[in-house]
Amino acid sequence: MSHGARVIRTGVSSGGPAAPPPITVASSSAGSDAELMDGGHFRSCAGMLKVAQMISLLIGFISVNNSSWTDYSAYSFFQIVTMCDLVMILFFYIMHIFRVYRKLTCVSWPLAEFLHYLIGTILLLIGSIVAAAKSYNITGLVAGATFGFLATILCVISMWSSYKVSCITQSTSKYC
Repeated sequence: MSHGARVIRTGVSSGGPAAPPPITVASSSAGSDAELMDGGHFRSCAGMLKVAQMISLLIGFISVNNSSWTDYSAYSFFQIVTMCDLVMILFFYIMHIFRVYRKLTCVSWPLAEFLHYLIGTILLLIGSIVAAAKSYNITGLVAGATFGFLATILCVISMWSSYKVSCITQSTSKYC
């Protein structure tokens, strides 16, 4: 989450009126801090990826919920995982849109989002595998498992694109 250069004023001198803050040019296209919403996040790749994740999770949940199934534990786990993942993705989406992460600096938001994606993706993969194994060729259950796998792939892509580690090869010499 690179937000460009910013000047943070911690206090004002008591000697007179405060000087206006220096003008800085932000390197991001998100807009100024005065805006309430970040319109650029709607059209960004990360924003559209979050929307695609939420839609695939919702379709997976609805298709499993409206099917007739006999294995209660497998599909209730799938439904719980999809709804929890959907709510958390919506939470982080709203955090980005309204720029709440800039005001609540006591939380490491990139780390929190990474841990959510890591744990949520693993649980979603497990739930999708179990749902696919217990579907017994019932179309609604197969569709739910398919959209669960699609959401898992989208979560992995989002996690990879946001948190990829750049490997820098260092030359080693015999004098190091």
